[in-house]
Amino acid sequence: MQQTDDFAGRVADARSDNWVHRTLPRSWWPYAQLARWDRPIGWQLLMWPCFWSSAMAANALASEGRLSFSLFFFHLFLFFVGSVAMRGAGCTYNDLVDHNIDMQVARTRSRPLPSGRVSRKEAKIFILAQALVGLAVLLCFNGFSIVLGILSLAIVAIYPFAKRFTDWPQFFLGLAFSWGGLMGWAGLQGALSLSAVLLYVAAVAWTIGYDTIYAHQDKEDDALVGVRSTARLFGDDTRYWLIALYGITFLLLLAAFIAAGVGFFAYLGLFVALGMLVWQIVVIDIDNADQCLALFKSNNRVGLILFAGLLLAIPFA
Repeated sequence: MQQTDDFAGRVADARSDNWVHRTLPRSWWPYAQLARWDRPIGWQLLMWPCFWSSAMAANALASEGRLSFSLFFFHLFLFFVGSVAMRGAGCTYNDLVDHNIDMQVARTRSRPLPSGRVSRKEAKIFILAQALVGLAVLLCFNGFSIVLGILSLAIVAIYPFAKRFTDWPQFFLGLAFSWGGLMGWAGLQGALSLSAVLLYVAAVAWTIGYDTIYAHQDKEDDALVGVRSTARLFGDDTRYWLIALYGITFLLLLAAFIAAGVGFFAYLGLFVALGMLVWQIVVIDIDNADQCLALFKSNNRVGLILFAGLLLAIPFA
């Protein structure tokens, strides 16, 4: 039996006045909600490692006089479109896998699938449509990057099941969400390097950190339905784990920047971002769900600051 829509077509964990509800026809709402268009933070966090890696590669190429600025900015556009499309496809796939779990969790039972506003068949068709957009984006890159992008699908397929067999599902999310840390460099350079690998691992640690904060919102419901997470694993020691994870993030990004030979502003952005991460550690209250959500979302600004520093460091002259 389908559940009634207690939220008049809205979902409990998204703002009721978001642009989806203001601008899209009501019949489109369930699909926009499946893709999380009403919550852009997901595609933003997926996009930033792509942008960092591409800008880091642009720094290296520009210092050698080999950077095509038109190609660089075209790649940024592709990463934006690809992040929106693939995050949407990933969320739709995740909702299909978690259909029964979402029906038992207060924050998620109003989503399109558990509320009955979208059928499983319709959701699968929607995944295909978004995946085709992602494929079109991927085919705009060089051959090495195409193969690299296809390899990421194995991790994407595993992630929704990770919460069932490990206390570290955030690690698998990090592997998937940080793949752009490899793609950005490969897109411009046609190969990988130590700098790209260091940036990728840094982004994985960053993702585990911010998603642990996010997971603290659901830890009580997760315990009831048997969903595992680093939030439940770390518990009251979360602050110490964040010190370690964000510390790793900073040190590996610093090493990546040095190896790539980036300019001054990249380091300035890195230290500003470090200050923002330290602030999260200092103020976090793991029992305050609203604050955890706000701190999680603040990582979008961390990503932006890091990218801005890398962009300003490129010698355009």
